[in-house]
Amino acid sequence: MSRLFVRVGDVVRERDARDFADVAQIANFVWLHLDGAADDVDGLLAQVAHIPAPVLAALKAQETRPRCASFGHGALVNMRGLGDPSAIDGDPLVSIRIWAQSRLAISLSYRGLGIFDRLVEQMLSGRFADPGDLISATAIEITEALDPEIADLGDALDSIECSVLDEGKTGERYRVAELRTTAIAYRRFLAPQRQALERLMTLQESWVEPDDRMHLQEAADRCARMVEELEAVRERAALVHEALTDLRAEHMNRQALVLAVVALIFLPLTFVTGLLGMNVDGIPFAHRPWAFWGVVLFCLATGGAVAVWFKATRWLQK
Repeated sequence: MSRLFVRVGDVVRERDARDFADVAQIANFVWLHLDGAADDVDGLLAQVAHIPAPVLAALKAQETRPRCASFGHGALVNMRGLGDPSAIDGDPLVSIRIWAQSRLAISLSYRGLGIFDRLVEQMLSGRFADPGDLISATAIEITEALDPEIADLGDALDSIECSVLDEGKTGERYRVAELRTTAIAYRRFLAPQRQALERLMTLQESWVEPDDRMHLQEAADRCARMVEELEAVRERAALVHEALTDLRAEHMNRQALVLAVVALIFLPLTFVTGLLGMNVDGIPFAHRPWAFWGVVLFCLATGGAVAVWFKATRWLQK
């Protein structure tokens, strides 16, 4: 659902989005948020004067990456943040596009943004006086929401690293692969988002005030730190995955060694029993009552001797 917030003096109120044309000329600051999946997007955008055609296309684009671009009297800012937990489908990071010019900010997203309600509360409380306040607050809220998520990736990997030597947990390979995939997906958007925020700080626009630049710098620094953490998580995940794979290979080799030792122990016994089991005349002691137990004792002694030899030569050492 599209929403319209209007600031006149120190009073901020939410109005029907269809009233945009009536209030845009008299308001000190207008924030129009559009639901990209709604039917009224084109009609509402048509009411906004002097929006460059490339900006309109970028606002409605389905696939975007974080960036900041200046277009004459305004700037287009794309950022990515965590989606609404109740509506996450597919990519956990949701794109929000913002067109900012003097006294006006137009944002558009196709899926619910997790921080949107907090932004609305700040807007209605009168904290946003211009587009710079809105954009810097959006950047801060996005980084604050992402920070614990990325920290959780590192914590989850720490717990796996602690248990990597436990052979009973080789199934953790799939969890490590999942963590690495998530880290790569986050880094894909956070790295350009940092560059977009840094570019936004350099814009010579009247609505980008010194305190906005300070907040943008803080958000950019957080993005840089999170990108570094994600890079570390990706590298550590690769190392842990290799260690788990090596452990599994070692476990399989150990099992193969045990089978080989057992086969070698029974190899001479199989020869003896096969030789004595031939149905021909001339087998020694074939008709003696103690012959069977004699062969059994001989086999046990031979098997024991082979096992002792394997132990003495450290074949059975783990």
